[in-house]
Amino acid sequence: MEDLIVIGAGIVGLATAREALRRRPGISVLVLEKADDVASAQTGHNSGVIHAGLYYAPGSLKARLCRAGEKATKDFCDEHGIHYETVGKLVVATDDVEIERLKALAERAAENGIKVEHINRDRLAEMEPNVRGREALISPATGIVDFRDVAHAMARDIEQMGGRVITRSQVRSIDERSGASGKVVVGSDTGEYQTRQLVACAGLQADRVATMGGLDIDFQIIPFRGEYYQLPHDRWGIVQRLIYPVPDPDLPFLGVHLSPTIDGRITVGPNAVLGFSRERYPRGSITGRDVARFLAFPGMWRFAMNNIQTGVEEMRSSYFPRGYLKLVRKYCPGLELADLRPYPAGIRAQAIMRDGTSVEDFLFRSTDHQLHVCNAPSPAATSAIPIGALIVDKILGSDRD
Repeated sequence: MEDLIVIGAGIVGLATAREALRRRPGISVLVLEKADDVASAQTGHNSGVIHAGLYYAPGSLKARLCRAGEKATKDFCDEHGIHYETVGKLVVATDDVEIERLKALAERAAENGIKVEHINRDRLAEMEPNVRGREALISPATGIVDFRDVAHAMARDIEQMGGRVITRSQVRSIDERSGASGKVVVGSDTGEYQTRQLVACAGLQADRVATMGGLDIDFQIIPFRGEYYQLPHDRWGIVQRLIYPVPDPDLPFLGVHLSPTIDGRITVGPNAVLGFSRERYPRGSITGRDVARFLAFPGMWRFAMNNIQTGVEEMRSSYFPRGYLKLVRKYCPGLELADLRPYPAGIRAQAIMRDGTSVEDFLFRSTDHQLHVCNAPSPAATSAIPIGALIVDKILGSDRD
């Protein structure tokens, strides 16, 4: 009998297992992962940004957990010798509408306790000679890291504290048994396990795993592809910081941005287009089961009707690189079409409610012996350590060493 089983060895699942072992040394903790290695899905296709938390609605879990996560992630990297860089982020306004939105963004950052500074046109040109804008905000605490390195270090910690991480072990069944000695029986590719508490951090399969656990859910996970390009080697020095457009507050995505990565590259992206496969990353991938599921979901049709124009524009930029280039040339006019080179895409697991609204914060569902992380959007990687602590508070209590 395990004390805790965690489904999913992405960064949130690993952070949860690690925190449980830190909180209660000696308990038995098992992590089950269906892939060949940890961090193989969303964590392994992450943009690598350590977010500071300036965008998120004050009072939301996103805002609180990201602010704590930025520091916790850097502290974890320092403790484990993981290379990261605090390069800073510039949010660049290029017209009157964006300037007004930039002011609102600065106010939101202040409410969230995030340090930002206004930058005028001249100083922006000094800081980033290849970037053009009328005004900007700088977030000096924003950084970059390879979250796969963070996840692997977490997995090592788990095993050193006596926990187990088993890969190639897809969960096939979940049976919660109530009563005085309540437990959950988990059937998997590597056998049957029993546990007093189950936590599911299943990412792109969160709705399916929740249903498997007997939960009556009112949402579905819809995959959105985030497609990127990378710049050629001779353009890697075009910017020194993360360069973001001012986001449209009516949209859930932050827009196409320029991002230095920890290995020295510069990526351009992402867009956000409907994906036709939850876990196949090459362009054109289709999984019939995934498509059939969202086509049968009323919330998907309501969401689509409310976002037709945005969806068409995102699809156009996906298939016609000139449209993609136009978005980034608003603030970096020196880029050319030939500079956009292929780069692996990511897939975002977006929870959509039955009424067609997208869930923009972290979403949890639970039973007596199960807790399911049903929506963990960006900045989940940055926030993973405090998310893990929050989950352990829920399942083990908040008594911390």
